[in-house]
Amino acid sequence: MSHSLPAGADDVTASPRDRDPDLYTRKGKLRRSVYDGEIKSLQEQLVQLQYWVQSQGLKVLVIFEGRGSAGKGGVIKRITERTSPRTVKVVALPKPTERQRTQWYFQRYVEHLPAAGEVVLFDRSWYNRSNVEWVMDFCTEDEHAEFLRSCPEFERMLVRSGIVVVKYWFSVSFEEQRRRFEARNAEPVKRWKLSDMDLAEHELYVRYSMAKDTTFQFTDIKQAPWYVVPSDDKRAARLNCISHLLSQFSYKDVIPDPVTLPDMKEVPYVRPPMGEQTFVPQLF
Repeated sequence: MSHSLPAGADDVTASPRDRDPDLYTRKGKLRRSVYDGEIKSLQEQLVQLQYWVQSQGLKVLVIFEGRGSAGKGGVIKRITERTSPRTVKVVALPKPTERQRTQWYFQRYVEHLPAAGEVVLFDRSWYNRSNVEWVMDFCTEDEHAEFLRSCPEFERMLVRSGIVVVKYWFSVSFEEQRRRFEARNAEPVKRWKLSDMDLAEHELYVRYSMAKDTTFQFTDIKQAPWYVVPSDDKRAARLNCISHLLSQFSYKDVIPDPVTLPDMKEVPYVRPPMGEQTFVPQLF
């Protein structure tokens, strides 16, 4: 833990001291072999959940928030790796346009809310206002205050309309965030992931702690509570988050039985010579 941080400002989470060495490394991180087995099982359960959501016509919204490099994108990737993009959709909106800036703040998010039989994963959401925008002075104090007043009511309306709202906050310690940013900086293929906003966020780590605490104070509501995912151990964080998400639903295995592939229909047709087509060079 960095000594330059005020007491309580870091997102450090204590780990059990007597962890099974067969499951965890000497540094206390979940072993890759354990992770690989568990993630495969969880992804099979996610496919079952996908079919259950479709069969029941459920509308599911999952919000992923948290600090930069905390692992939001990683867990979203694992959730969608085996599921259908037609059912499990990811929404990661860019900066609002000039027109959108004049709209009701929640308006551009509403069109992406789930319909029946859909799961929508928000990779960051309307909580940009109470975090990035507030910390970076991209919104006024009045806009920030109005968001904190209206957001709980907006989410209660979503729940009353039949949408299941699940909110995850990924936390990461100052030193672990620094290590991840340094790793991105060291590799040219990852350097694109290190933005000016990331650098500013690391510099303003304490302000982001303040933003998180204020956000929770107003929006950690009974109808849509926050669930914190400590993510200094990325593998464990992914497993913990996906396991919790699955636990929010009393789903059953309704995966369709294997189908019988049809025989090819006979069609009188002669194709042009294959040599008339242009192929990519066969390098491999």
